Amino acid sequence: MPKYRFKAYNESGEIVEDVIEAPSFNDLMEKVREKGLHFINADPVYEKKAEPDEKKEKKKRQIAILGGKVGDSDIALFTRQLGAMVNAGVGIIDALEIVADQMPNKKLADAVSEVAKDVSEGMSLSNSMQERINVFPELVVNLVAVGEETGELDRALLRASEYYEKIAMIKSKIKSASFYPIFVLVIATLIVGGILYFLVPTFASIYRGFGGELPVATQILIKLSDGLRNNILSIIVGVLVFVVAFRFLYRRNYTFKKGVHKFMLKMPKFGDLVVKSAMAKFSRTMATMFASGVSIERALEISGKVAGNVVIQENVERVQKEVTEGQTMWSSMEKTGVFPKLIVAMVKVGEETGRLDEMLDTIARFYEDEVDRTVEGLISLIEPMLIVVLGGIIGGIMIGLYMPIFKMGELIQ
Repeated sequence: MPKYRFKAYNESGEIVEDVIEAPSFNDLMEKVREKGLHFINADPVYEKKAEPDEKKEKKKRQIAILGGKVGDSDIALFTRQLGAMVNAGVGIIDALEIVADQMPNKKLADAVSEVAKDVSEGMSLSNSMQERINVFPELVVNLVAVGEETGELDRALLRASEYYEKIAMIKSKIKSASFYPIFVLVIATLIVGGILYFLVPTFASIYRGFGGELPVATQILIKLSDGLRNNILSIIVGVLVFVVAFRFLYRRNYTFKKGVHKFMLKMPKFGDLVVKSAMAKFSRTMATMFASGVSIERALEISGKVAGNVVIQENVERVQKEVTEGQTMWSSMEKTGVFPKLIVAMVKVGEETGRLDEMLDTIARFYEDEVDRTVEGLISLIEPMLIVVLGGIIGGIMIGLYMPIFKMGELIQ
C-alpha cells in the first residue's frame, strides 16, 4: 500500500507531520481528518533500495555538510543546462557530472553529483531527485518523472527552466517593491534615533540653563530623547524578542501563519500585489505541469503550494478535492470566492474547448504583466509618501530643537 508523508495542523494550530499508509490520496485525507487534524499537504514516500550502513552514513555526512540555499535561478540554470545536453544527445550520467562541475551553488552541485552516482547504479533520475526533495522542488521531480515516462526528458527539463526563470522574475519584482520602502524606513529610523540619542541631549543641557519654560514641542522632544537613552537596551531586546517570536510562530504555528497571510491579502494596495503575484505563480505552475502531462489533481496540489499564501493554498486544495470527485475545475474555483472572475471564465473556456493548457498560459502571462504594472505603480506611489512622511518627521524635530532659540529673550532669566 502506498505511503504518504503528510503535514497537518491540530486545533491549537501546531504543525503535525507523520507518515501514513493509504490506498489513495482521498483516503489519506479522510484518515487525517479522522485523527482530528486539518490537512495541509502530503507527498508520496518512495521506497528506497537497501544500502549498507556505511553507505548510508556517508550519504548522511554528505547531506549534513551541504550549505547555502538553492534558489529559483539556480534550479533554472540546472534544468536549462541539463535539458540542453540531453537534447544534444549527451548521456544522462555524463550530462549530470558536467552540470555538477559547472554549478556555482555548492549545495546544488553536491546534490547533482550524488544524483549522477545514483543513476549510474540503476536508480531513475526522478527517484534520485525525490530523495533530495530539500534541494530539488516537487515540480521539477514531477516533470522529470513525466519526461522519463514519455521519453521527452529534454523537453520536460526545458519547460522547468522556463518556468523557474519566470518565477524568479516575479519574486524579484516583489522584492524590489518591498525593499525600497523597507530600506528607506530602516535608514530613517537610524537617523531619527541618532538625533534623539546624541543631538537632542546636547541642546537639552543648554536649554535647561536658561531657566525659562521651554515650548511644548521641545519638551516632548526632550522627553522622547530621555526615554530612548534610559531604555535603549530594553527597546533593542524587545525588538529582537519580537522578531524571534514572530519568526518562530510563523514557522511553527499554522493558525498564526494563516492570520498573517490573511492580513497581507487585505492590506491596501500591497494586498492587490500579493493576490496578483499568487495568481501569476499558480497559473504559471498549472500551465507548465498540465502541458507536460502531469495529472490535473497533482498539478493543483503543487500549484497551491507554489502560490505562496496558505489562504489561497487551502482554497486550491478544496478545488483539488472537488475535481477529484468529478466536478469541473472552473465551478470549484468559482465557489471559493478567492479566484478572480477572469481566471474562472478563462478556465471554463479552456475546459469546454479542451484547450486548458493554452488558457492557463494566457492567464499566467496576463498576471505576470499585471505584477509588473502593480509594482511600478506601488513604487511611484510610495516614493512621494515616504518623502512627505520623512520630511515631516525631520522637520518636526528641527522645529522642536530650534524653537527655544527663536524665543531666547523670553527663556533667559
